Amino acid sequence: MSAIFSRRTVLALGAAAAGQWLLSSEAAQAAASKRRVVVWSEGSAPKNVYPKDINTAVAEGLKPLAGWEVVTASLADPDQGVPDALLNQTDVLVWWGHVRHRDVKDELVDRIVRRVKGEGMGFLALHSSHFSKALKKLLGTPCGFSAYVCDGSSVRVTVKQKDHPIAKGIEDFTLDKTERYSEPFQVPEPEAVVFDGVYHRPDGSTERSRQGLVWTVGKGKVFYFQPGHETYPHFFDENVRKILRNAVQWLAPRTR
Repeated sequence: MSAIFSRRTVLALGAAAAGQWLLSSEAAQAAASKRRVVVWSEGSAPKNVYPKDINTAVAEGLKPLAGWEVVTASLADPDQGVPDALLNQTDVLVWWGHVRHRDVKDELVDRIVRRVKGEGMGFLALHSSHFSKALKKLLGTPCGFSAYVCDGSSVRVTVKQKDHPIAKGIEDFTLDKTERYSEPFQVPEPEAVVFDGVYHRPDGSTERSRQGLVWTVGKGKVFYFQPGHETYPHFFDENVRKILRNAVQWLAPRTR
């Protein structure tokens, strides 16, 4: 909608009304020009760690992104948080799930997969979302690990592919406690392992596990990032938040 209107329009509307119209028109144009990231979670995180749930914590970390609209969504929302009108205007969908994967409707999964494969929407799967219906359908594999142990192990996250855009400005860092996922990871060969990792167990032993992997699926890009267990405040960590900001920008299609 053009912001230019005639003298006749001004006289008809009145100066005050015309001014208001101009402001609302500019606001609508600015909103339309922004890219959109939707941060979804199933709502099962403990309130003592994530008082406003994981989707809010992740969304807060994405707020510094210039030119982006950040939207939160939940399984408990109408249409399980992702109605067609929202999904069709989403550039990147961030997904966190843990114990309610089966509650996500197959129809929603099919729509997500179509948006990624056919239209280029980016998909970012966090932690236990390796078992989400959407990631499994996108990659066509079970997406399981050989073991899951929450024993207070720390993880040293290392930047394996320093020139990848998701790794921009990231140095190796440690998360003091995490849930340990043991290789092999049942996924297709990734295009890149952006972040590797070494778990340091309480008994002093160590174990390697890949922490950040990327694929191209149809017209879209997919990134899996392993840290993010709900009993630990990983999504408040600035290193994690910077990785997610980088990832959202890299996953976004060039055009809608």
